Amino acid sequence: MRDAMPGCKTPKAFSQNLSQCLTSRRAALPTHRHRDELSSSVPCYRPHTSLAFQQMAKHVLLCPPAHFDVVDHKNPYMSKNSGVDRAKAQRQWQALCSALEQAGCQVETITPAPGLEDMVFAANQVFVGFHEGVGKFIVPSRMVHASRQRGYQIIEVDLGAEHLEGHGDLLWHPDWSLIYAGYGFRSTQAGVEKFRDAMSKLGISVVPLRLVDRYCYHLDTCLCPLNPEAVLIYPGAYAPDSLATLRGFWKRVHELTAEEAHKFMGNGIVANGRYLTPYVTPHLEAILREEALAPVIVDTSEFEKSGGSLFCMKAFLP
Repeated sequence: MRDAMPGCKTPKAFSQNLSQCLTSRRAALPTHRHRDELSSSVPCYRPHTSLAFQQMAKHVLLCPPAHFDVVDHKNPYMSKNSGVDRAKAQRQWQALCSALEQAGCQVETITPAPGLEDMVFAANQVFVGFHEGVGKFIVPSRMVHASRQRGYQIIEVDLGAEHLEGHGDLLWHPDWSLIYAGYGFRSTQAGVEKFRDAMSKLGISVVPLRLVDRYCYHLDTCLCPLNPEAVLIYPGAYAPDSLATLRGFWKRVHELTAEEAHKFMGNGIVANGRYLTPYVTPHLEAILREEALAPVIVDTSEFEKSGGSLFCMKAFLP
């Protein structure tokens, strides 16, 4: 693991700072957890995903939780009475780093800044992509909450008063053919439409999806592509028309229960034949076995106090 952003100090807004840094560098549920300081796994199954999908998970950006805290009420999971155990959060974050490295990923980090307690959720601050015409690119986010505000081309989207929250609401299809875009709680419909207009100039399709479950305020809590043909979703998170649209893009749609989704089991990370998840149930394990993915359990209890888990804490770099 190495520091990818040594020049990043105390930015006024993490989204702007990350853009500059990248450019400068070419319950009742039957669940199982590991011990706080470790991650656990079962033997890997043979993956049958495409090479392109596996290669998506080679480089990953994370931010250490040095200043992570729960300071206000941004979502239903958060409570000012939920104190953060900093030492435990650091152990859990380190376990995530280790699990990613064991899956063959190269982990890079950005320096955390005081006063930006949500920097640890690296997925939300920008949207990262690749297009043959422009190469690697990023689209900076415009966050709802003020405290959230290497050879990459920055694609500016004039969001005006609208909101767009990076990989929290913008997810690539595994073959990089299109982008799923959630809206309704954090990203706004108009923000997604402006993003869609910008991506259309590159020939990239964007599929808007309206979210209706306040516990699934970001798309990454209720949609996780497992491979180019299969997806893990929580159907109750979507408006009926959006759910129907989503189903049309996949050969196999695996459904989580509300309890599983609200425990962030759809907020996992697919990395080289493994599925990193904070919990696993027999139901989820059966799904993963069908898709030849081995569950790796990584505790995120401290970060769940802020309404986030594993997927929120990383950004894959193409």
